[in-house]
Amino acid sequence: MDPLSAYEGRELPYSLDAEQTVLGAMLLESDLIPTVIGRIKPDSFYQENHKKLFGIIVRLFVVGKEIDYVVLINEAVNAGVFQSETSAKSYLTGIMESVPSVSEENIKSYCDIIDGMHQRRMLIKAAEEILTASYDGAAEPDVLLDNAEQKIYNIRQGKLSDGMSRIDSLIVPVFDRIVKLSKKDSGDGAGMKTGFGKLDSIMIGLNDTDLIIVAARPGMGKSAFALNVAANVCRGENAKSVCYFSLEMGNEQLVTRMLSSESLVNGYSLRSGDIKPEDWKSLARGADELSSMPLYFDETAGITVSQMKAKVRRIPNCGLVIIDYLQLMSSPNNYNNRVLEISEITRQLKLMAKELKIPIILLSQLNRSVESRTDKHPQLADLRESGSIEQDADVILFLYREGYYNKELSDQSTSECIIAKNRHGETGTVKLAFVGEYTLFRDLEYHRDEDA
Repeated sequence: MDPLSAYEGRELPYSLDAEQTVLGAMLLESDLIPTVIGRIKPDSFYQENHKKLFGIIVRLFVVGKEIDYVVLINEAVNAGVFQSETSAKSYLTGIMESVPSVSEENIKSYCDIIDGMHQRRMLIKAAEEILTASYDGAAEPDVLLDNAEQKIYNIRQGKLSDGMSRIDSLIVPVFDRIVKLSKKDSGDGAGMKTGFGKLDSIMIGLNDTDLIIVAARPGMGKSAFALNVAANVCRGENAKSVCYFSLEMGNEQLVTRMLSSESLVNGYSLRSGDIKPEDWKSLARGADELSSMPLYFDETAGITVSQMKAKVRRIPNCGLVIIDYLQLMSSPNNYNNRVLEISEITRQLKLMAKELKIPIILLSQLNRSVESRTDKHPQLADLRESGSIEQDADVILFLYREGYYNKELSDQSTSECIIAKNRHGETGTVKLAFVGEYTLFRDLEYHRDEDA
């Protein structure tokens, strides 16, 4: 028996009453329009004419036009939703008269019904596609599992349509984000904060879907910088979960570093066990602060992008992925050329950032050619096994400390964060303070104020 035959001929789930009630309520009470637009999209509707009517309302709302019975009739006839003005009047009058209540709570409930039916339809579609692909036998089981998991994840995250999207379903979230960005004091709309003020102002924070490369020669503090950013994202009222994949250091080693940074107790003391009596209180405070953070570590060696993606999907409220570091990653495909393999990995990571709609920070080594130059400031050409790293990255940051090469330099703490590529705006250099004994980066101004 065909596994899909049991479903053939059955109507997909939807609620005609809910769809008509929501549209009618928006015409009766225009103040309800922002509430409805914030809860459902045109594609949430099952009836094609309802999708188009809702799309017209969204478009008129965004451009600030008054939305009433007469205006909607005219727009709907022009858009071909109805064949004549008479049929448009008849239908719209009918749905307005059938609205049982225009209270906000009732309309929210009807929106939830529409959204729930939409999710059911998408689940049915995903299940049919999974069954078809599984019976087809063309793909490997691990690929089938990854694809199946991705389909369910997309539905849960609200990305319910894998087809093309009309601009009317996209303009509202874009418009809403611009409004939030315009409210400078609120901090809404911009990307998550790294915790470094000047860097955040240039990058506009850590933005969803971005692949951010942090590259440096060994000893410059790549891991320390990444751990500091992770802690900053995990703390505060708007904290997000962070997934940290370490292919070099073990989990305990990373947490020891974080405990040093958080408690301001010398890292060597933590590794050697030579703890001063007065340090225990600071360590207890730091440990308590770290324990409250939604930070997840994974030390799986040779992990692939698909394996990372599967793990990240299961983390609640994940806002950032950090990978330490690129050159230790591997691909399931057999490549004789390491540059091609690295290129595939960076492309897959960019796709992962886009699919999960979160930023990914990817640490990377630089070529040894840096050491042979008089001026050892990193350049884009120094990216090791570069391939498509520069092409795939949205932001490329280089870390550099002059004091690392010149031990006679009086100021050994100043570090440069060089923004070599930035798809969102300007490039430049941000000065940071690196406190090596605590493996801690700070804004230079903050560090100077504290030392004063």
